Amino acid sequence: MTPYDFLMDFALMSILLFIAQLMRAKLKIVQKFLLPSSLLAGFMGLFFGKQFLNIIPFSDSVGSYPYMLVVFLFASLFIGNEGGGSFKQTMDDVGDTFFVNSSVYFLQYGAALVIGGLILKVFYPNVSEAFSVLMPGGFIGGHGAAAAFGGAFEELIGWDEALPIAQTFATIGLVFGVLGGIVLINIATRKKWTRFIKTMQELPVGMRTGMNPSEEHDVLGIETVNNMSLDTLTWHFMLVLIATCGGYFTTNYLQGLFPKLSIPMFSVSMLYGVLVQFILKKINFSKYVDRRIISHVGSFATDYLVSFGIATIKISVVIKYAMPILILTLIGAVFCVSYLLLVSRKLYQKYWFEKGIFIFGWSTGVVAIGVTLLRIVDPKYQSKTLEDYGMAYVFMSFIEIGLIATLPSLIVNGYSLISGITCFIVGFILLGLCAKKYGIYKGPDDQLRPGEIDVNFN
Repeated sequence: MTPYDFLMDFALMSILLFIAQLMRAKLKIVQKFLLPSSLLAGFMGLFFGKQFLNIIPFSDSVGSYPYMLVVFLFASLFIGNEGGGSFKQTMDDVGDTFFVNSSVYFLQYGAALVIGGLILKVFYPNVSEAFSVLMPGGFIGGHGAAAAFGGAFEELIGWDEALPIAQTFATIGLVFGVLGGIVLINIATRKKWTRFIKTMQELPVGMRTGMNPSEEHDVLGIETVNNMSLDTLTWHFMLVLIATCGGYFTTNYLQGLFPKLSIPMFSVSMLYGVLVQFILKKINFSKYVDRRIISHVGSFATDYLVSFGIATIKISVVIKYAMPILILTLIGAVFCVSYLLLVSRKLYQKYWFEKGIFIFGWSTGVVAIGVTLLRIVDPKYQSKTLEDYGMAYVFMSFIEIGLIATLPSLIVNGYSLISGITCFIVGFILLGLCAKKYGIYKGPDDQLRPGEIDVNFN
């Protein structure tokens, strides 16, 4: 791969984004479903790419861009953020995110191992006992965790079919996360569950068409650096890249020390973002950072992240296991929708749908899909969902890593059902702790909850 391959990949995707933006501005059907241009561009990239028409000459490295952009995005989350609350208050704000997000891991694995495992044992006894764990491995873990599980089972029991099956689940999860998420968002807008977008009739012209009329034009940010020295956008972009650099090299160093340990790079880059902000405050430079510009830098990455993420979905179907795949897919789909409507709705004290649809997105595919859906319902990230998730993931990452590292060995040694039951118990304990500490919301879902912003769309 040459630097020009990298440049042309982004240039080609930019053409698709431009076409998608025209579609959003002109087509009523696109406006009706609140489809972001990045989503449309991603599907065009998929259809016109190598897997179908093979018209757009993307490079072979295009599949590596989504996670790279996730790392960049999370590096930006805390730069320019001055805080404003005590440590206890911060933990109180993030605590429910930790409990609700962490329980998803345990409960999805538990549902697959217990419910899926028992169904497969009765109707498909010849299917490997390890089959059922591949669904959450692909759904909540994405293609990375899917590869980890597939490789582990190939190494432990010589099951070379595990990897393509796991990757199939990951692909199905991505598609379901996007399409199912859009359906849920449209239902939510009609039921007035969303706080930052309303029904199409109530949305301003700019939000419906994607193009702000002159009376809705806003200011990008403040020029905090004299352009005779450095352009303001360069200054802000540079800060995010510094944090990204720290996350990349630190992660690779730690993985070199502990080769069997999977360390999430985007979480480490987020911590470096915190470090960059801390240094800026110590040297009295934080006043030269405009949080609005940093947010736009992150949003820029999000647009390309979503586009490349969808354009590089691998469409593969393992025909031999079509019915077991369908059964486990249905279990995963029902679980994710139920978790949004039952758990997120009752345990999140504010912005339940925004936070819940983000969980739905990443628990069916990857963080990029969660960001996609979140951006539809929270275009300016006012719910602080990403910040809360990023901070909570510092602790949640140990859960994810632990499950990926231990479950294959437990399953091949005959502890599949016990592992599933244990996951169920731990998941419900986490939900119980959340309910005890933060309470169960019992009010109407279409009214503002304490602490929510009353957005005026008029």
